[in-house]
Amino acid sequence: MAEWLYEAGIGEARAALVDDGEIVEARIEREGEGPRPGAILAARLVDVGRGGKGALVALDWPGTPHATVAEISSTTAIGAALLVEVTRMALRERGRDKPARARLAEPGAVAAAGPDLRARIAATGIAVVDVRPTDTDRLEQAGWSELIDCVREGHWPFTGGALWVDATPAMVLIDIDGEGDALTVAKAGARAAAALIRRCDIGGSIAIDFPSLPDRAGRHAVDAAVDAALSTPFERTAVNGFGLMQIIRRRERPSLIEQVRLDPVATDAALLLRQAERAVGTGVLTLTARDAVIARIMAHPDWVETLQARTGRAVKLVVDPTVKGAGHAQ
Repeated sequence: MAEWLYEAGIGEARAALVDDGEIVEARIEREGEGPRPGAILAARLVDVGRGGKGALVALDWPGTPHATVAEISSTTAIGAALLVEVTRMALRERGRDKPARARLAEPGAVAAAGPDLRARIAATGIAVVDVRPTDTDRLEQAGWSELIDCVREGHWPFTGGALWVDATPAMVLIDIDGEGDALTVAKAGARAAAALIRRCDIGGSIAIDFPSLPDRAGRHAVDAAVDAALSTPFERTAVNGFGLMQIIRRRERPSLIEQVRLDPVATDAALLLRQAERAVGTGVLTLTARDAVIARIMAHPDWVETLQARTGRAVKLVVDPTVKGAGHAQ
């Protein structure tokens, strides 16, 4: 029976929907990512927008992040107080970041932070198990580390082939590679790509590059394979003669791929803290990693305090430029 495994980690909450021992959905929520979809916040108008661009508001949130709002009248005065509802989180991209999107809140709405990860998975109606550091590491048993490694490398093997995945500012690209009959590889790749999209919560524009199929019947079979495997709602093009299909899905927050690959320091810091929470032993708990990872942890003294409280051990942070990845805790 499927169930959610949820960890309230230090600096990062994580959840995995596990079905028959396999992670079919994986989600993380990091401290400091900005207001969540559904948050209702006070805001101040910064720019009314021109040339079809949405207005820009400053949100009443730590750091005063900006959000775009489409329906504000051009006659609204700069500095006007507003109440808005966040509809999409801010997104990190290579070379640029996109501000959050919001809309004017409904009359009578009350300021609220929006549902967090724990609330969202509970709302699915599927049982949620809260996993603690002292419990058996069920996330690891289900393949959490292997999942993160696949995200980092962009390489997702499946029977008969593999997916190569990259996130660009325009879209997420999924390339299907394999040996043997092209239609067989394409149909298996379609199922693997659909599973990946669900697992990593990929939204927005997605391009899938299938093996070239010369006949229309084969391309229609691949279209049908995607429709059968990918949960709605989504829109797509048909596979064209070059093997390309574009899929559009609703996008409210960054995908797991964007979170892990576009912020490797935050990823490694969270992994190191997770490892430290489960470290066995007594005495000083030493966390060793490269400078950027240690600097991120040091910038959050409350994380260190929480780690000390959870483990009952004094914590020491050590920089070692030769250490790769997340480092180690012992």
